[in-house]
Parts: sequence; structure tokens; C-alpha cells
Amino acid sequence: QVQLVESGGGLVQAGDSLRLSCAASGRPFSRYPMGWFRQAPGKDREFVTAINWNGGFTYYADSVKGRFTISRDNAKNTVYLQMDSLKPEDTAVYYCAASPSLSTTPREYNYWGQGTQVTVSS
Repeated sequence: QVQLVESGGGLVQAGDSLRLSCAASGRPFSRYPMGWFRQAPGKDREFVTAINWNGGFTYYADSVKGRFTISRDNAKNTVYLQMDSLKPEDTAVYYCAASPSLSTTPREYNYWGQGTQVTVSS
């Protein structure tokens, strides 16, 4: 079992930056590829980015490529999402998740955090 807790969300203006954190506890964190997803009201949960177990490989959705950066610190059991040049369309609840294998598909992820709200005003 892995417990995940996100933090760092908030209300910002377009063009601003935020850094989300996801703290893990339970099973060895370093075993799991990690992903960030987001869900806006009335929309399906969508893939944002993922990182492999040691941070050597990352993958991004086209909508955030060049603006968002995922990273992890296995010594701190934490994964981060640095979000720059935020846009109003980035407004959503952001979730971190752990998976046995690197994936862009939500159903491949076994463990989920409770989510943190990010709101970007224009």
C-alpha cells in the first residue's frame, strides 16, 4: 500500500508559476513510476506527466510540454510538478498517482492522492 498526499495548489494569475508536491508513505516509493493527472469540472481525468522510478525518463502531455516539469526525490519520498506559464485552461484538480509501470492511462495506476486544486485566473 502506498499513501499519497498532494500539496501546493492554489489560485494564481495567468503566467504565474506553482510547484505541486506529492509526499508518499508506505511501500518503498522508489519502486514506483509516478504520474500527475488533472481533472477539470465536467471533464474526464487526463494525463499530465509521468516519471520513471529513478527520474531518468519523463513524459509529458502535449498541452503542458515546455511549461511543466516533473521530478522526484526518492530520498524524500516526494514527486514534484513545477508548473510555469500557467494558463486558465490548466485549472483543475491535480492528482498524483503511483503505478507498477510507466503509463499515461489512469487505470494503470494503483494508488492515488486526494488531489489539490489549481485555479488560474485570466
